[in-house]
Amino acid sequence: MVASKKMKSFEIIFSDPSKLYYCSGDKVAGKIIVEVSEVTRVSAMRVIGAGCAKVEYAKGKQRCRDEIEYLKYEEVVHLDDHPQDVDGSVTLRPGNRYEYMFGFELPQHGQLVSSYMGKFGYVQYYVKAVMERHSEPALEYKKFFEVEEPLDVNTPDLLSPTGGTKDKKVTCMFIPDGQVSLSAKIDRKGYCEGEDICINAKFENTCSRIVVPKAAIIAKHTYQANGRTKVRSEKLSAVRGDHIISGMCDTWQGKAIRIPKIKPSILGCNIIRVEYALRIYVHIPGSDKLFLELPLVIGTIPYNGFSSRTNSMSSQQSSLASSSWVSRGMPSAPPSYSDISCDYRVDSPLTPLLDDIDADDSPIFIRTHPEFQYPPPPAYTEVDEGLTGNSRALQVC
Repeated sequence: MVASKKMKSFEIIFSDPSKLYYCSGDKVAGKIIVEVSEVTRVSAMRVIGAGCAKVEYAKGKQRCRDEIEYLKYEEVVHLDDHPQDVDGSVTLRPGNRYEYMFGFELPQHGQLVSSYMGKFGYVQYYVKAVMERHSEPALEYKKFFEVEEPLDVNTPDLLSPTGGTKDKKVTCMFIPDGQVSLSAKIDRKGYCEGEDICINAKFENTCSRIVVPKAAIIAKHTYQANGRTKVRSEKLSAVRGDHIISGMCDTWQGKAIRIPKIKPSILGCNIIRVEYALRIYVHIPGSDKLFLELPLVIGTIPYNGFSSRTNSMSSQQSSLASSSWVSRGMPSAPPSYSDISCDYRVDSPLTPLLDDIDADDSPIFIRTHPEFQYPPPPAYTEVDEGLTGNSRALQVC
């Protein structure tokens, strides 16, 4: 609200103050409230709707600037049922409350970019009221509003899974020291804030060091001006796994990382771009990290679960196919050792590891009872599929 010696109040109130953001095609409407402390002659009241993307940063001694306009609207509004002078001006008197009504529509889908505020640039939208007065400077009042362009994550491209594999050879003083490898996959690329990303990954460590697998959601902000590009990355949330010692591996089966409260991806602006990625990496002491980045798109229309229903149907079809495969008379699986009724337990206890070994014995073996022998596997039947016509059964012992 603007207040001065002659102006008691001067502000803009939107018709729906609880509205958090606007979309393409929405109507921005409201009123300009004016109260004066003394008689004031207003020659015109103009309403301006504006929106633009702006980038500004220093590159050495050069100052890089660029700007793109997305919204430009202007009109002169009038007081209803209020007398006007011959030149169109009106006289406002103390003790009265004056309301100027306004309204305009935002451009259609594809012509706007979501609101954004970054370190080196922004996308802003606002409504400005300009009160022009005789023989006095004009008064201005500006009120910002948010725009959020709809971004549906249920498109085929964003519902498709994504994954990759990376490996890194590790050296110690230029001597090879094995390698570390990772492979990871996620079910889809498109997510909304508050959703969990389920990570399926495998990590292998054949170097001599203890490594730690981790994952993080990364935001990448790209600014372009004067033909130059400035990129800023930040880590939003992260998870970590267990330590992996030399010669071991570890797997993540649906390890979850939640998307925090963030702005949707900005992909349609020529000077500001906001992209997200899931970075899966392995911390290797004394060496650079092993990175794998999977692209993400953060949208505004949540996942509807259609893909999971499709996967469920595919699983059912697969189960039916397996049942029909069995029903064709194919050979059954070999019988289990639990079907054998003989008792082969050793009467005397087994010799424990490293117990009273001689000089000629190897300490990595366990000595067993001299009369004990493992039983042969039970007999079962296999069918030779290579023969056409009459199948031949082979007795296996």
